[in-house]
Amino acid sequence: MTLQVEVVSPETITYSGEADTVVCRTVGGGDLAFQTGHVPMIGVLQIWEAKVVGADGTDVFAVHQGFVQCANGKVTILSDVSEQQEHIDVPRAQAALERANQALAANADDEDAVAAKRRAEVRLSVASGGTASGH
Repeated sequence: MTLQVEVVSPETITYSGEADTVVCRTVGGGDLAFQTGHVPMIGVLQIWEAKVVGADGTDVFAVHQGFVQCANGKVTILSDVSEQQEHIDVPRAQAALERANQALAANADDEDAVAAKRRAEVRLSVASGGTASGH
């Protein structure tokens, strides 16, 4: 038996299909793996990667906050932004990381720059196929 999975952002449905396992990271909850029969829950997502593991392989997404809900054999990831690994614009992510680093050099307490840096790092990590580093 498989899970029904949707990865959704305000702009689009990034993924809709079946999976054996869905892994994502929540605020205060760490990494969570959902499989068939998981108890219903709602969690707040960190800026991190989400993995959808199925019989045909693993799809990896950069997700930028939002929520994950599991109920009745369905996992829904509702993210401010979700980007599938092969659709990440690496030069754009590198430029965003550079801008964030420059902003942090000017003001280490700039919360917007900290978040922008984290988003860029996750995008680059997902694009390269690795597990997001840091936090």
